Amino acid sequence: MITAAMIGIVAILAFPRLPSIEALTDYQPKIPLRVFTSDGHLIGEFGEERRNFVRIQDVPEVMKQAILAAEDERFYQHPGIDTLGVLRAAVSNFVGGGKRQGASTITMQVARNFFLSSEKTVTRKFYEMLLAFKIEHNLSKDEIFQVYINQIYLGQRSYGFASAAQNYFGKAIKDVTIAEAAMLAGLPKAPSAYNPVINPERAKLRQRYVLRRMKDLGFIDEARSQSAQEEILRVKHDINDFGIPAEHVAEMARQMVVESFPDDAYTRGYRVITTLTRGDQIAAAASLRRAVLDYDRRHGYRGTEAYVEMKDVKSDQDEALEELLGDFSDIDTLYPAIVLDAKPDQVRAYLRGGEILTITGDGLKFAARLIDDKAPPNKRLRRGAVVRVQKAGSKGWQILQLPDVEAAFVAASPVDGAIRALVGGFNFGHNKFNHVTQAWRQPGSSFKPFIYSAALEKGYTPATVIEDEPISISAEETGSQAWEPKNYDGKYEGAMTMRTALAKSKNMVSIRILKSIGTHYAQDYVTRFGFDADKHPPYLTMALGAGAVTPWQQLAAYSVFANGGYRIEPYIVRQILDEKGNVLAAPQPGIAGDENLRAIDARNAWVMDSMMHDVVRRGTAARAAVALKRTDLAGKTGTTNDYIDAWFCGYQPTVVGIAWVGFDQPRRMGNGETGGAAALPIWIGYMEKALAGVPESFMPTPPRLISITAGDPSGKTNRELIYEENLPPVDDDDTPVSSNATTPAPPAPVRDAKPKLVLP
Repeated sequence: MITAAMIGIVAILAFPRLPSIEALTDYQPKIPLRVFTSDGHLIGEFGEERRNFVRIQDVPEVMKQAILAAEDERFYQHPGIDTLGVLRAAVSNFVGGGKRQGASTITMQVARNFFLSSEKTVTRKFYEMLLAFKIEHNLSKDEIFQVYINQIYLGQRSYGFASAAQNYFGKAIKDVTIAEAAMLAGLPKAPSAYNPVINPERAKLRQRYVLRRMKDLGFIDEARSQSAQEEILRVKHDINDFGIPAEHVAEMARQMVVESFPDDAYTRGYRVITTLTRGDQIAAAASLRRAVLDYDRRHGYRGTEAYVEMKDVKSDQDEALEELLGDFSDIDTLYPAIVLDAKPDQVRAYLRGGEILTITGDGLKFAARLIDDKAPPNKRLRRGAVVRVQKAGSKGWQILQLPDVEAAFVAASPVDGAIRALVGGFNFGHNKFNHVTQAWRQPGSSFKPFIYSAALEKGYTPATVIEDEPISISAEETGSQAWEPKNYDGKYEGAMTMRTALAKSKNMVSIRILKSIGTHYAQDYVTRFGFDADKHPPYLTMALGAGAVTPWQQLAAYSVFANGGYRIEPYIVRQILDEKGNVLAAPQPGIAGDENLRAIDARNAWVMDSMMHDVVRRGTAARAAVALKRTDLAGKTGTTNDYIDAWFCGYQPTVVGIAWVGFDQPRRMGNGETGGAAALPIWIGYMEKALAGVPESFMPTPPRLISITAGDPSGKTNRELIYEENLPPVDDDDTPVSSNATTPAPPAPVRDAKPKLVLP
């Protein structure tokens, strides 16, 4: 009695001196910056604490039940301290001969996490109990439970169960299964020990305990408990994997927010809504990765990625193997594996998580030449070699390698510049450099349309005939040394029209055009498309794309052709919202059709569009028309000198796409690795998805274009629409094409127009 009275007196004296619980009554947790697609899918999260605040009414019942079963089954009955739980723990600890159970309630855990240290002393425990009473006096049970659910640390930088559901399983808390809820509920006791990423076996044991408790308490029946135990959980190993490969975009958005709100960018719960769409981004990333891996296969296996010391490995399931793989991260679908033994017809390898792979047949083809004992020792596949493996569908596993070539792809609406997809490289974790916005590369022949567009303003037409013959340029004209350029295939076909020359990407014709219109004029003209004049010196090499551009610039420039001549600025952030959903920032993009944005004459854009349709129909990008089975595609391939950069820049009236492939340290990609071979497949793979179900459409024909019939040096007769004022006088019967036509109208009957001939 005396002891109890003394405890009561101490409690009465200590209670007024307890810290204020305003942090709970006005709970404002640190919420990280989050980045979303335009259709609401999370693609990035930034902040020291990964937390996603969720209201108690939005937490699924199964998640609440799992937490109560694991942590505090009598939470809704006790006043903050569970005396029955204390007695049960005491008995269990006494019988067990040591400390086996604790008796902290959810309320006591909240008190400890907010106001007290984690030291295990009688004084701290006493204050914890007093604080629990105070909290219960000021907050409802649901309010306390809501704080707990959002505040508790659960490993992997996850604070709260909503964040943990995303970080461990890649899903919203409302979508967790019984099995997933039980595993998450098992984490508060020891987030590291029961972490399913680090300790999958111990996490599974803890999950089974929680499931048993849920069954004992009547939350689930035997059948549901058994089903949950048998469920195979797909645990994320990378907390930055949100199911949509858009890390470069998320980083762009992060930089914008930090620049605008530097003091609280990572704590106020800002939400960035980008212009991306989930389907477009996934399609672009998949197409780029597929094309890069195809390129890599074409150039052979370079050898094992590394070797690890195997002397301490006692068996195929030795935990040492898991530790050895710790230094090698997963790169997309390319997983690191350690070779256990290698024979010409079979390789056995250890995969992270304990799976033993047996790779045979087609799975060995790529690496076959380095399995042989005669292979160089520093490259040979042998025990201890670290290789990359990929699932090949029903065919099992195959050995591949991390590609060393890089690539980029970006797509946008030509109407307002809204980015639909952006892939800055093969893998953000492997290389964070954003090749779309940061890589200054030579555009090669993909720059020719801008030279041709300048020529149209100087009086050229698609029917103008120009010689495709060798040319020699003096050192004075090049600005450095004498130059004898060649066509990429070394072949010359004599006189041809500009239309044919662009379709076939004839270098000699482009040089002659630039020489005729003047390099300074062309240098100034290309700035209309957003190019930097100082990146394109006024020399004849400009005709072959010897300047420097980024894929982002190419996107804006080709949009001018796609939208009828308007200069729009690509943009990737649609809105920045605060934690309450208020709009803090939103761009006001320019819209094609606004004459204030006019960059080139509508007729110029239409004629260039028509000429670039021929590039896809019968020129260097003809495989796109075959693959996509459409006639409304236009664009231009680009290959720089010595196959260093490969491009395809193309569009359909609803979407513009730019693809680039090359090495970060520029070097030769190999014979035949042209824009049509290396870059165009990326564009095709994306457009297959982006244009699915989109009807064919064509640019409306602007007024003041006249249809003529022109003879081609090849003997063919072409019908062309050219600028009205560039034509010689015609009969009164000649009729302009209707300005509201959506496809080229049949030409009016006119006399043959004599094509112009430009001499070297």
